[in-house]
Amino acid sequence: MTTSIDPGMPPSAPELVDFAALGLPQPLVRTLARQGITTPFEIQRATMPDALAGRDVLGRGQTGSGKTLAFGLPLLARLADGERARSRHPRALVLVPTRELAMQVSDALFPLGRAIGVFLRTAVGGVPYDRQISALRRGVEVLVATPGRLADLIERGVCRLDDIEVTVLDEADQMADMGFLPEVTELLAKTPADAQRLLFSATLDRDVDALVRRFMTDPVTHSTAPPTAAVETMDHHLLLIPPQDKFSVVASIAAREGRTMVFARTQLGVDRLVGQLAAVGVRAGGLHGGKTQRMRTRTLAEFREGRTNVLVATDVAARGIHVDGVSLVLHVDPPKDPKDYLHRAGRTARAGETGAVATLALPKQRRGTLAMLEKAGVAPAQTRVRAGDPALAELTGAREPSGVPVRDEPEPEPRRRAGRPDGARRFPDRHRRGEPVRSGDRRHPGRSTEGRSERRSGDRRFGGRPAANTY
Repeated sequence: MTTSIDPGMPPSAPELVDFAALGLPQPLVRTLARQGITTPFEIQRATMPDALAGRDVLGRGQTGSGKTLAFGLPLLARLADGERARSRHPRALVLVPTRELAMQVSDALFPLGRAIGVFLRTAVGGVPYDRQISALRRGVEVLVATPGRLADLIERGVCRLDDIEVTVLDEADQMADMGFLPEVTELLAKTPADAQRLLFSATLDRDVDALVRRFMTDPVTHSTAPPTAAVETMDHHLLLIPPQDKFSVVASIAAREGRTMVFARTQLGVDRLVGQLAAVGVRAGGLHGGKTQRMRTRTLAEFREGRTNVLVATDVAARGIHVDGVSLVLHVDPPKDPKDYLHRAGRTARAGETGAVATLALPKQRRGTLAMLEKAGVAPAQTRVRAGDPALAELTGAREPSGVPVRDEPEPEPRRRAGRPDGARRFPDRHRRGEPVRSGDRRHPGRSTEGRSERRSGDRRFGGRPAANTY
């Protein structure tokens, strides 16, 4: 295995290069320039020449370092030959661990691909199959997919991987942690043996060695960051709190100014905390795998657009999520694994921004949390605080919540025909009798109305936001 290590130091002025100097085709260079993206990030400078040359690449860079464009631009350049994909046969595959990450990859690459005639589509769970199947039948050059949904589409006979020229594994270590390796192995085995493979991750450890040995040919490794949280623009704090003050401390930190991500260990813990914060006047969104895709999409949109400043999430749901301007990550429940800490912490101080990470620890959790942080390469500042302490406000910007309960915003009403109550046209006799209209009524088999709103809003449409060089 050939190894190339980038020391990760900021380049001096003469070393600055643009995308054209890395070998990127001019149409993509011009498209990036129109979006204000002219200077490659470290991971992009390190990996793109080899990826453009057709080499298998292992890329490691800290979260928010620009890995998506590092693999996405060479992938698009390879497909920019004008050849359309055959029906049901995508030409490139990007495997990601979560639905949210798939959508973010699409948001970053879709405008670039559209500019050069390369079409991209997602295949993720939690949304109906029909649009994904229809797109595959028409022909899609790049498919961004989660392993489970892609396996389902292949089993249904609507997708084949025989024409794959480039396969990307994004956040490979997270897929290993989430138990996806057997599915990923099976999917990679369906791609041509001579296809190019690009594997990008925040960490490259033993969990992915089997994939590397089996599917990659003489890969070149580029590492632009050590597998620790030693980020110069990130402050780490261990806040030692008494048990009876835990929620008061959490509520005051959540009430701070600025965008905050809060991590809890379980789905139940996320939902409970969102409700408790609402009761004291802090609007927060909850994100975990138990929510529908429509709810997850709406919650992320509200957080990204600033309508909600606090996002409470589990590790699995938040992995790979990119939201600009997160100034504080708060661990309500300390993570047990150093890799989980690194992934959580990576939601802030992205792409050169500053940020802070605060971990709450009860007296009985102090020793175990310090041991975990040491493995993560973090030496946090330890501070004993109680609710209302000036030190808490100084370190995190905590302030007293308003105490006025937050009311949930109602879902937007579906559009209805003027002058006709909902359901009257489909079930006129039942409407006149005042009986409720049920989806999937036995008088109208196969005409269920269930899921229509999800099909309209849950299935992603692209091109709404320009790409940014933080992906």
